[in-house]
Formats: sequence, C-alpha cells, structure tokens
Amino acid sequence: MRDRFGLSWRGELAAAILAHAHRIDRLEVIADDYLDAGDRRVRSLRTLARHLPVSLHCIQLGMASTVAVEAPRLEKLARLVDSVQPESWSEHLAFVRGGGVEIGHLAAPPRNPDTVEATLENIARARRVVGTAPLMENIATLIDPPASEYTEAEWLRRILALGENDLLLDLHNVYANATNFGFDPREFLMRLPLERVGAIHLAGGRWIQGPAGSRRWLDDHLHEVPDPVFGLLEFVASRTDRPLTVILERDGHYPPMGLMLEELDRARGAVAAGRRTRDHACV
Repeated sequence: MRDRFGLSWRGELAAAILAHAHRIDRLEVIADDYLDAGDRRVRSLRTLARHLPVSLHCIQLGMASTVAVEAPRLEKLARLVDSVQPESWSEHLAFVRGGGVEIGHLAAPPRNPDTVEATLENIARARRVVGTAPLMENIATLIDPPASEYTEAEWLRRILALGENDLLLDLHNVYANATNFGFDPREFLMRLPLERVGAIHLAGGRWIQGPAGSRRWLDDHLHEVPDPVFGLLEFVASRTDRPLTVILERDGHYPPMGLMLEELDRARGAVAAGRRTRDHACV
C-alpha cells in the first residue's frame, strides 16, 4: 500500500471534490448524517464509494463513556456499513451525553482505569455489532479532565495496548492540547505506538479568550492547517513504516478548492520528507 491523502466530504464541497477527484485518494464521510437517511441518500453514498474510497466517521456514539453505547445507534451504523462497504469506520475517544442529556460536543472523559475499561468494552461491543473495530480518535480539550489518574498519552497507550482498535491520530488535536497545556507534542507522539496509527487528521483552529486573561487554542476546523501541524505530520512519517491515510478536515468557511488541494499537496510533501528522513536513518 501507499500513503494516501484525502478530504472530508461536505455537501458544500461536493461539486469541487468530484471535479478534482483525480487529486484525491480518499473521502471521509460523517456517518451520523446517514444513520436515519432514506434509501435514496444511502444509495448515493454507496455510488460515491464506488468511485472514490470512503471511510465513515462517527461523532455521536460516545465510545469513551462509562455508559454502554446505545444499541440502536450501533445497529443503524451496522446497516450503513453493510450497505456502503467503507474501507474503515472511526469514532472519537470522547463522551457526548450523560444522564440522558446530550451535551452537544466531544468531551474528554476522566483518564483513569474506569474509563479505560469502559472504552474497551464499548469498542468490543461496537466490533461485535458492526463487524469491524473502529479507528479511535484522540480529541482536543480546553480543560484537563478532572479525576484523571493518567496523562493523555498514558491513557491512549493503555487503550491501544488492550484494545482491538487502531488509532486515528488527529495531529491538530495534539497541537491544540500541547499549546493549551504546555507539553512538547513530539515527546507526546513518541510515547504512542505509532505503528498503530491507521489514519491521520489535519485541521485548523484559532485563539479564543480563556480564564483570567489567558488564551486557548480552539480546534474549530474553520481555518488552514497551522505550520507546526505539518511538522508533526513529517515527524510521524519519519517514525513509522505503516502507510498513512491523511485526511484534511474542514467544516466551514470553505476556501477555494485550489487552496485545499494545495494543503493536501503540502501534506504529501511533509510525508515524503518524513519518509526520506526514516530511510536515511535506516542506511
């Protein structure tokens, strides 16, 4: 296999994506948009998947919760996966509801043995229902989760060591957390089993006001990928032999497609540079 580079599928970008399909290796589709869709929409997605490789990305399962993932959601996802036959599917290491209340965003759970165990149970449950294990994505957070006993890297490493899943490594989330909590993102990455990285996300963000006059870097998917994130991509590519699938995420404020394709080309260049560094180190 080879390294591949793709985009998140959004309706606003559909025409431009199809017009430039020869420059795009992979599309990532939000699965939740199709879980209750009619046959016509699902057939359209299945047709798209026949023309470009597709992965499904979930945002509402709440896999890193101490509460079991709701069976009806998994059953709908299983039907969608069976119909579309994506190359893979993924979710976030986050919780999204509690006590029957939808909180409206991806929240970081306490990083402790209870959430490791519960996350592993949810991954195993999802695998049984859907038929394949999801790639699980690290998330950005604006606060350190209370009641944590592990660092983020330790928590991720424990889940990967004990689980059946590989990692969807969001490098902008790594950058955001490193910026907000003052750690070295490269040291963080070195503590992860990079051979378990099944895909990579790139995105952009912005500064927002934090408490007591401080600032926080927000992962909003509305801006260009920051230069340091491309540096992290090169770093990862220099330290793993596994082929990488890199997805550029954009959820709004869409620039001309030419600019997004330039970002994809820059990602290609970063991975190629990392591969050269790895090859020279092996000589």
